[in-house]
Amino acid sequence: MYKILVCDDELLIRKLIRKYAEFENHRVEEASNGMEAVMLCRQNEYDIIIMDIMMPELDGFSACREIRRSSNVPIIMLSARGEEYDKINGFELGIDDYVVKPFSPKELMLRINAVMKRSSKQTKENEVITIEGLSADITARTVTVNGERVEMSPKEYDLFFYMLNNRNVALTRERLITEVWGYDFYGDDRTLDTHIKLLRRSLGEYSRFIVTLRGVGYRFEA
Repeated sequence: MYKILVCDDELLIRKLIRKYAEFENHRVEEASNGMEAVMLCRQNEYDIIIMDIMMPELDGFSACREIRRSSNVPIIMLSARGEEYDKINGFELGIDDYVVKPFSPKELMLRINAVMKRSSKQTKENEVITIEGLSADITARTVTVNGERVEMSPKEYDLFFYMLNNRNVALTRERLITEVWGYDFYGDDRTLDTHIKLLRRSLGEYSRFIVTLRGVGYRFEA
């Protein structure tokens, strides 16, 4: 049973999500705008947040940014738009998934379960890997480029550490999605490409280590 905060300015959307979530025995609280969601997060702890982007007073991106200042609670964003820019912006802010409206409530519940399962996994590696000016402390989940700390989204870290631990191995798209997002991943296949693009940006000059294998996937070559 999860404690879920549903933030959307559309009452019918909130009621629909509440209906399906409560049917699966989850607890649901509601917010009608981003500001209200931020205030509730300062007063309460949630297992996961469902956040719309286009809202009055404070949009979903701004609300997510504020929440991320003090919490790593999993966030799934909802949007009537499916532009890559919105997805990239959301993932850069540290969201865990992105759902385009209109959506299937059943699919949303599956996505919630998938995100919660992934977030409950603990990193077991206890290792610091350094390649040239790139250093990664897998246990501490920190990455530095030429001595400067690099901030990544939670899923960027997961993807980077997995590729780093399997460097010089050809990793198919299916394997990356299965191992990083989980066997029960219900997202768009382009989610992997979006995160590779974000990861390359974060690594700067060392993005050259990530090699695209056309028709196959990617390899961290170092």
